[in-house]
Amino acid sequence: MTQLHTPKASRNQETGRLSFTATDLSEKHRSPAGGRGSGGRPPGGHSMTSVSPSPLRARAGGGGAGGTSRSGAGTFSTVPAPKMTGRRSLLVTSATLLSLSVGAPAALAEPSPSTSPSATPPAGMSTLGGARLGLPGTQVNLAPGVPVLPKDLTARSWIVSDAESGEVLAAHNAHWRLPPASTLKMLFADTVLPRFPQSTRHKVAASDLAGMGEGSSVVGIKEGSTYSVRDLWLGVFLRSGNDAVHTLAAMNGGVEQTVRDMQDHAEELQALDTHVVSPDGYDAPGQVSSAYDLTLFARSGLQKKDFRDYCSTVRAKFGSAEIQNTNRLLSGDSDVPVYQGIAGVKNGNTSHAGATFTGVAERGGKVLLVTVMNPEKREHNEVYKETAKLFDWGFQAVGKVNAVGELVPPKSAAPATGRPDPTASAEQAAGSGRAGAKPVAGATAGSGSSGAGIALAVAGGLLVLLGGGAFLVNRRWPLPDLMRRRTRP
Repeated sequence: MTQLHTPKASRNQETGRLSFTATDLSEKHRSPAGGRGSGGRPPGGHSMTSVSPSPLRARAGGGGAGGTSRSGAGTFSTVPAPKMTGRRSLLVTSATLLSLSVGAPAALAEPSPSTSPSATPPAGMSTLGGARLGLPGTQVNLAPGVPVLPKDLTARSWIVSDAESGEVLAAHNAHWRLPPASTLKMLFADTVLPRFPQSTRHKVAASDLAGMGEGSSVVGIKEGSTYSVRDLWLGVFLRSGNDAVHTLAAMNGGVEQTVRDMQDHAEELQALDTHVVSPDGYDAPGQVSSAYDLTLFARSGLQKKDFRDYCSTVRAKFGSAEIQNTNRLLSGDSDVPVYQGIAGVKNGNTSHAGATFTGVAERGGKVLLVTVMNPEKREHNEVYKETAKLFDWGFQAVGKVNAVGELVPPKSAAPATGRPDPTASAEQAAGSGRAGAKPVAGATAGSGSSGAGIALAVAGGLLVLLGGGAFLVNRRWPLPDLMRRRTRP
């Protein structure tokens, strides 16, 4: 491929300009084609006081035309549990595992989706994750020692959460159902990415590229050319390429099948504000999500190594060209410096959705997720500026502010019978984790088989419990390696 195709007047492309000199980002990583990832340090500085240590050196991921290589670094190589006052380690006992899992409160009936939302949030929004998250307006527990929220936030909806504990530190119309733009690609990736190895190659047919919206953002996929799955995913994450999305959807059985798969996965994640119409997030009647749901998608996706690698890649080879991530907090721009500790994940911009963005960053052992949807202020890169302000606030507030809600786990990770008594024994906790658990047949007191029967019952309960608790264990990931994507100081 000789040239990237990015239409200048697209209603569905990312806006903004990149204006810094490319320099070497990586000391170790080379693409399969032998090229190095490259990067740069954006001019200017952040307008708010830093609350973090000095920037760390970064390593950029990239993919060559072959797309079969995998970077050996850049994953969460360790999974230490963060310190949490008054809470034991998740792995101490199976009872503690279950007691930490979160049940799914029932959501309120939602209004019909609309592609032209009003400027006023609905009075009745979902209360999933906590009653306050269903209230319109800003929700935060200010107290002595808690910093005041930035005063110049204009987004219709936003949410700041602790990615590890799932605590929502503050939110503004968190469950408002709004057009998501390309941030919906996080759900697409979380759904489809595990189905194809990176080295799988696909020759693009004309039918693969059919049905894309007019003016779609593209990476430059060409009919008749062959691409690796790795190349296609780099096109999705870095350039928000709808052509790459449609090609992967064709590999997955087509757009309609992929939409069904995404909707099913959204329901599994308890992202109940989301209605999928198109896998690429392009404006479509009835296609909506919420800041809360987009955060759930990011949190789930970030537990996958490939997802982490793609969303944190600054630039990479795509055919004969080099593509750069349109996430300005990751790659920088003239008026937005690279955010310290940023590690992804996805941005979007359409005429109906406005600018949308979900980001993840790590500082001082704390990992935060921030989602911002549709700032009313139309300044250049405003969605990134408001996200950076919320990150700064979050890193100052985490550990001081009381949560206003929580990010719920997937259905498969939630206990079937609610929260058990944390003082219960492991056997009792294991039993409470099984839906419709019944005594083992023949395991009566004094019978010779009772010991074996009880042991089997407990073992079975523990297996179910550990399976459901896997998400809770896996979600406890600080991001020690993703800061490798940062440019050099």
